[in-house]
Amino acid sequence: MNYVWKMKTTLVSLFFLIGFFIGEVQSQTVPFDKEVKLITDRLKREGYQVGSTLFTGSSSIRMWVSLQEDFPQKPIINTGFGGSTAADLKRHLYPLVLQLRPARVFIYEGDNDINNGTPIDEIMADLEQIVMRIQVVDPNCQVYLISAKPSPSRWDKKEQYLALNEAMKSYTEKKENVGFVDVWTPMLDEDGNPKSDIFLEDQLHMNKAGYDIWREIFAKYFPEETLQ
Repeated sequence: MNYVWKMKTTLVSLFFLIGFFIGEVQSQTVPFDKEVKLITDRLKREGYQVGSTLFTGSSSIRMWVSLQEDFPQKPIINTGFGGSTAADLKRHLYPLVLQLRPARVFIYEGDNDINNGTPIDEIMADLEQIVMRIQVVDPNCQVYLISAKPSPSRWDKKEQYLALNEAMKSYTEKKENVGFVDVWTPMLDEDGNPKSDIFLEDQLHMNKAGYDIWREIFAKYFPEETLQ
């Protein structure tokens, strides 16, 4: 009788422990989950066009508020979420990219990864997974990896950024329907330093002059557009 009672007590305790553990796991929020939901809710509310050109990635994309205005003749979807890394995009790839069924995807990730100390091979593994998953869903989808930009506030990590950019470029040269967009070089001055007048006070995010440079860089991907 005591044995049966002990077994019942043990099972009840185990049940509550399992329930507590499950509750704790469920209560933990996935990084950027709330921001991704805001983005997807906005797209559902405003609508979007299948076959659009999609830009995604960290804050340099999120803060490009004039993106559709810069290229008005083509439908553009912006799913940038500030502070993100390649691993974050991989985690949220379905709601931010796959379910929207774009014809082209421009990705800006790696900037925060390097600043966080993530090894380049780990960043590239995440980017390769992202590209693979996009092209498994749609083999004809064009994917472009955007190089890291040269921010004054992160200039001490210049060599790591250059190595990442080279790794991305090398990878894209070996893949079909995958391209590389160099934003690093056009943002440097004659001395090879980041241009001083294209960043906000934080020396990390770009001002309008910085996005004007990006507009010129990406213009070749929108050849029917006329720069004003």
